[in-house]
Amino acid sequence: MRTTEVRPARKAAGPPADSTRPVRFRAGRVSFRMHRRTGLVGGGALLLAGLFLLVSLCVGAYPVTVPEVARALFHGTGDRLAVHFVNQERLPQALLAILAGCALGVSGAIFQSVSRNALASPDVIGFNSGAATGAILVIVLSGGAAASVAAGAVAGGLATALVVSVLASRGGLHGIRLVLIGLGVTAMLGSVNSYLLTRSSLNDAQNAHIWLVGTLNGRGWSSVQTMAAALTVLLPLALLFGGRLRMMELGDDLATGLGVRVNRSRLALTVLGIGLCGVAVASAGPIPFIALAAPQIAVMVSRSPGVSLLSAGAVGAGLLSAAHLASSQFFTFLVWADGRIGWLQVVEESQRNNLLPVGVTTAVLGGVHLAWVLFKRRGTGTA
Repeated sequence: MRTTEVRPARKAAGPPADSTRPVRFRAGRVSFRMHRRTGLVGGGALLLAGLFLLVSLCVGAYPVTVPEVARALFHGTGDRLAVHFVNQERLPQALLAILAGCALGVSGAIFQSVSRNALASPDVIGFNSGAATGAILVIVLSGGAAASVAAGAVAGGLATALVVSVLASRGGLHGIRLVLIGLGVTAMLGSVNSYLLTRSSLNDAQNAHIWLVGTLNGRGWSSVQTMAAALTVLLPLALLFGGRLRMMELGDDLATGLGVRVNRSRLALTVLGIGLCGVAVASAGPIPFIALAAPQIAVMVSRSPGVSLLSAGAVGAGLLSAAHLASSQFFTFLVWADGRIGWLQVVEESQRNNLLPVGVTTAVLGGVHLAWVLFKRRGTGTA
């Protein structure tokens, strides 16, 4: 008697597993979907930023141990010098590095997504230069109070964005045209800034020149409060438009078909990006590289289909925190190398306790990053 083997039916092949997960707040009334790897990248970048912050509180001309940092932060007790260095000098600068880096990362992601061009960051298309011009005018004319400099930077960035947008929007906003016009406006504003420096007093010119490099040195709690207040208002609004931004990356026609009001959304996102960039420039100066590279690094590491504002902001915070730590320890490293090698006479005694402006470090990192990108894309015709 022949027996027939009965095999269980194969499970029907379904669609591939979705790599995104819903995130809900307030009992599901506020929800969005997040790429899993994007969330891991953002969380890892924030952890690195926190680690860099802790190291920044410990190292310096007056070393402080981790237990002393904890007592100074949470109890305000211990060695008076340790309390002063931790709470009044190092902590405001480290926090400002995280906040400004987050603002620059989100701003760069907005402009790169709106223009669909990886080079369309605020420091390339002239918005940083416009904010710098507005801030220099305030420094030269009124002496440079913190609130006035911030207002001047935001106003200068908005005026520059208006000019660049009007010149680049003839026949539709194209990424290449936006970058080219932005480069021209940046060159012209650089000449204006140089002229303003030549017509100012020696003290104002020195203050403006140090600020133009991009620095966190000497920044206090007032800058941190201004930056935190701006992020509290602007960052949730930017995230609110994040869904529309992803659909606008598909093109204006398709986004309009999906129900997105493209012109209004582009205008709102542009204003938010300029606001984030302007406040960061007002607080720390026109720091290069962060807004350009943070969104690209976030996309490259997370392997997500598009730019995520949250991951770009987290990577920007981590990058600027790392650059701030490297800048603060640059001359210390040279002194250590001088003691080890013996013939490295590059640091004078009067300069050994100075801090390197963070804008110098980010500019070097930006050059290395661009060189690596060009090397990686050699022979592809896409560089």
